[in-house]
Amino acid sequence: MTEITIARAGSSDRDARLPRRWRLPVTLLYPLIGIGVLLGVWWVGGAIVAADPDTVAFSDFAPAPAIAALVHLAVSGKIWPQAFASLSRIGQGLAIATLIGVPVGIAIGRSRAFQRMTHVPFQFLRMISPLAWMPIAVMAFATWDGAIIFLIAAAAVWPVTFATANGLRKLHPNWHKVARNLGAGPARMLWRITLPAVAQDILTGVRLALGVAWIILVPAEYLGVTSGLGYAINDARDTLRYDNLAAIVLFIGLLGFAMDSCCLALIRRYAWHPEN
Repeated sequence: MTEITIARAGSSDRDARLPRRWRLPVTLLYPLIGIGVLLGVWWVGGAIVAADPDTVAFSDFAPAPAIAALVHLAVSGKIWPQAFASLSRIGQGLAIATLIGVPVGIAIGRSRAFQRMTHVPFQFLRMISPLAWMPIAVMAFATWDGAIIFLIAAAAVWPVTFATANGLRKLHPNWHKVARNLGAGPARMLWRITLPAVAQDILTGVRLALGVAWIILVPAEYLGVTSGLGYAINDARDTLRYDNLAAIVLFIGLLGFAMDSCCLALIRRYAWHPEN
């Protein structure tokens, strides 16, 4: 452990000795290498597909046609209504999951009896694929949008719930004892102690939930809707526009990465430390 610490310290010292104009390029070097490797693998795969007479029809999955199609879809504005429709469903599903998951997570973290009572049913429900609820969602909701939002919420509620409960378990009980001794009521303890203490865990749970919901979104939008990125993929497949299909997949990855980066920035921004 000491050797690792010394090595990290030495690396930090070397970075600190670098001229300021070189520090940012060095920081970006490894991500650029990773992106380059990914693009290289994609290009090789596209070349293999194009060289095989049996798969040449799918050659538009290669980087050049896909990126050109993505630029066209973005500049022409065709992709933005689909993206906004998907983001609206994701936002509503995550909001419902958060409104349910945070109170339930706090109850699990605060009450040992409630935790024991809900452990088996919650773990059982958590292990059911959200897409398995699709037939029930279609029957239960009057609109396709309602069914999709339900599926997203069903997928996202568990990371938020368990992350909140885990964060509350790490909170020392003396914090609540001191607050009660100073005359704080339940509502004040919730807003002044509990929520600030577990805010980072809640945001971490939301970040995990976003990743799960973003994966669920595309197959969920294969339902009867006529908007959204999942619908756009299905439409591109049906019309044999494989360059558009690859472009939409690439766009989904970029948009998901951007949202994940925003969540990570919020986690770092609103991290709460007891010593502060």
